[in-house]
Amino acid sequence: MGAVYFYHLTDSPLEDALPQILDRARAQGWRVLVRGRRPALLDRLDKVLWNGPEDSFRAHGLAGTQDADQPILLGADIASDGFDCVISVDGADLTPAEIASAQRACIMFDGHDGDALQHARGQWKSLTGAAVAAQYWAQDDGRWIKKAEAG
Repeated sequence: MGAVYFYHLTDSPLEDALPQILDRARAQGWRVLVRGRRPALLDRLDKVLWNGPEDSFRAHGLAGTQDADQPILLGADIASDGFDCVISVDGADLTPAEIASAQRACIMFDGHDGDALQHARGQWKSLTGAAVAAQYWAQDDGRWIKKAEAG
């Protein structure tokens, strides 16, 4: 059974933190789905990944016709089947079944956005209440520190 890792962004924006998490997932050989709710945010993340440093190219694509070929796929209403890691951004929901079938699931949320913080708290309660193993990670001076664990 997979686990869900909550990443509380306080020191850096999603555009800086997501590539780090993607690199860790890809280092495991995992195929990754980044699920968001707003196409504008997914487009912005697509540009961030394409325009990153040359020495850290991350092959990826936006959901479309070549989905099966993408090691990292960014999309909104994409099923998690066939992905080893599912990353939720922008408050996108994950189900206990999706988390159970993945090697890892991640929920990244902006700690400076009250609505995002409340939504993440609700996700934590809902998922841990469904017996999903969860870890809560917070940024501390540029490093990730595990602050809580359940299940």
